[in-house]
Formats: sequence, structure tokens, C-alpha cells
Amino acid sequence: MASLPTLTKSFSGWVVFCCCCCLPLLLTSPLPPKGAGVASSTHHACRLRKINFQQPYIRNRTYTLAKMARVLDEDTDNRLIGQQLYVNVKENNHCYVMKRIAEIVLKDVLLTEAKDQYPYAEEVAQFLASLTSELSRCKCSGHREHIEKNVEEMKSKMKQLGGNGKTKAIGELDLLFDYIENACTDAPKKRGNKKKD
Repeated sequence: MASLPTLTKSFSGWVVFCCCCCLPLLLTSPLPPKGAGVASSTHHACRLRKINFQQPYIRNRTYTLAKMARVLDEDTDNRLIGQQLYVNVKENNHCYVMKRIAEIVLKDVLLTEAKDQYPYAEEVAQFLASLTSELSRCKCSGHREHIEKNVEEMKSKMKQLGGNGKTKAIGELDLLFDYIENACTDAPKKRGNKKKD
């Protein structure tokens, strides 16, 4: 067994080696660019699992509810959910836009008296609430003026339509479902131009 002086000598030699050789390497290693981790965590926060949209039960409930409301929609000229929401918005912010729209539809439409007027409204509301909860950390990257403008235009249009605005929003829940899936999952499905009944 080595004597204590020998161990001390070797330990102090190891410390000197580390200080002389390793520390300069650590000090001269390039640091990651400032905020490098932020973009990836934001990107991750703006992603939903594909399995959320692969449950036939909730997809059928959402589409059936939308179809029932479309029968009552008196306005066939306007659309709330569509490509106009993405005007001047970068693709990496599309999921953030859809999160905002889902929050509005949830709060201003599905959680109002509509939940008592339509079958499945409460189940679809719970589904949307779970998605917006998962997206709670999803933030917009860069400027948000165009995003806010597009979201406000959608809210304003819905308000102008009065009671029919809520009906229209419910009638477009299938579109909202598709848009969220397309913008927020890692393997988005291609959306065709769905025509309203």
C-alpha cells in the first residue's frame, strides 16, 4: 500500500496537472451563443403529440359538433378559421397563432351557454382545454404585431356577427382541429381545401 506522502504527492500532482492543462481549455472553449437554448425549448413548447389527434372518438365528436352548428349558420360569406390567420406570420409562429385562436374559441364560445345548447360541446371544450394547457409555454418568436392584428380581426369578425358568430365558430371546429394538428405536430398532415356543407 502506498504511503501517505506518496498519495499526497500524486494528488497534488494531479491538481497541478488539472490546473495547468484543463483549465486553459475550459476558459478558451467557445460558449454557446446567448439564448441558444431558448429557441429549441420554445420550439419544443409549441409542439403537441400526434396521438392527441389520432383518437377517433374525439375527432368524431368535434366533426359532428361542427356539422350540427353549420346547419344553423346563417352566414356563408365569412370564415373565422382560415389562412387569413397566417398573413405575414412566419411558419414557426403558426402553432402559437392556433393556440391563441383555440383559447378564444374555448373561452368566448364553448365555455359559454353553447356548452348547454350543443351535444358534445363540453367534451370538445375539455379536449381543446387539454391542448391549450399543453401549449401553455408556447411563445411567439420575433415580432407579434401581425399575429395580434390577425387574432384581433378574427375576434372582431366573430363579435360583429353577434349570436351567429358563436354558431360560426362552433361550425368551424373541424377546421380548428385540422389547423392545430397541422401547425403544432411534428409530422403535420396535409390539409385539403375543405368546403363547408
